[in-house]
Amino acid sequence: MRVFVTGASGWIGSATVDDLLAAGHEVTGLARSDASAAALQAKGAHVRRGDLDDVGSIQAGAEAAEGVIHLANKHDWSDPAGTAAAERAAVQTIGDVLAGTGRPFLIASGVAGLNRGRPASEDDASPFHGPDSPRGGSENLAFEFVDRGVHSVSLRFSPTVHGTSDHGFIAIIAAVAREKGVSGYPGDGTNRWAAVHVSDAARLVTLGLAKAPAGSRLHAVAEEGIPTRDIAEAIGRAFRLPVTSIAPDDVQSHFGWIGTFFGMDLAATSTMTRELLGWTPTGPTLIEDLDAGAYSRLP
Repeated sequence: MRVFVTGASGWIGSATVDDLLAAGHEVTGLARSDASAAALQAKGAHVRRGDLDDVGSIQAGAEAAEGVIHLANKHDWSDPAGTAAAERAAVQTIGDVLAGTGRPFLIASGVAGLNRGRPASEDDASPFHGPDSPRGGSENLAFEFVDRGVHSVSLRFSPTVHGTSDHGFIAIIAAVAREKGVSGYPGDGTNRWAAVHVSDAARLVTLGLAKAPAGSRLHAVAEEGIPTRDIAEAIGRAFRLPVTSIAPDDVQSHFGWIGTFFGMDLAATSTMTRELLGWTPTGPTLIEDLDAGAYSRLP
C-alpha cells in the first residue's frame, strides 16, 4: 500500500516508518527539514517536504496515497490554541481528500481525559469536540468522516511511548529531576500512567492499517498503569537522586507544565485492541527501560 505519514521523522513516526517498510508498504513521509528528509530517504522512504501548517503539502500527500497515517502534532505547550488549530486543519484537509474513497485514515490521539474512575477502554468515546477542545477535537472530527466514506481509525497512545532516545514526557520528567536534584512524584504517587514501548506502538500502527475496522479506537497500551511513585523511584535510581513526594499544591511549580499531566491518573486497558489485531506487546517495560539506562544519556 502507498502510505502517507505525517510526523514521519518524529519519535513514534520514525519507528512506524521502519515497521511499515518492513511490512512491504511504500511510504512517503512529510519532512520539514533537510535532516528529516535525508533520514527518511536513507530508510528507503519517499519524501514530501512540508509541515503541519502546510495544508497544501498535506493535501497533495493524501491525494497520492492509498492510506494516511497522521502522527504529527506541534506539541507547543506555550500555544495550545495554535497547536489545536493546526491539528484540526490537518485532519479536516485529509478527511476532505479521502471522502468517498474508503481509504484508511489513522490518526494519533491519547488516553488523557477518558478516565472515569477506572482505566480507560476502547469503548470510551472522546469527550473532546470542536476546535477549542484539546487536539482541536481531532479524533471526533476524523470519525465524522466515516459517514463520508473514510476508513477512520483512532490511535490512542499511552502517555509514555518509551525507549532509548525518547524525548517525550518521561524524558522531560527526568530532566526536571536532574535540574531540581530530586526525583519527585505528585502527592502519594498512586496515580498511574499507561505505557508502551515504541517498537510495540509502531507494530500496532501497522496492524491497525491492515486490520482495524472503520470507527475503531485502538489503544497502544502495554502496561495498564504504573504508579508515578514507581516511575520517580526508577528515575532516582537512574540518576542517583533522592526520591520524594511533591505536595499537590506544589506540583505545578515543581514540574512546570508537565506537572498537569504527571498529576493525572492516565491508566488504560488494551484488551479489545489485542483481540482485534492479534497484537501482543513484547518490548521492555518502562521501569526496565529506566533501569537499563534508556534515559540516562539525556543532554
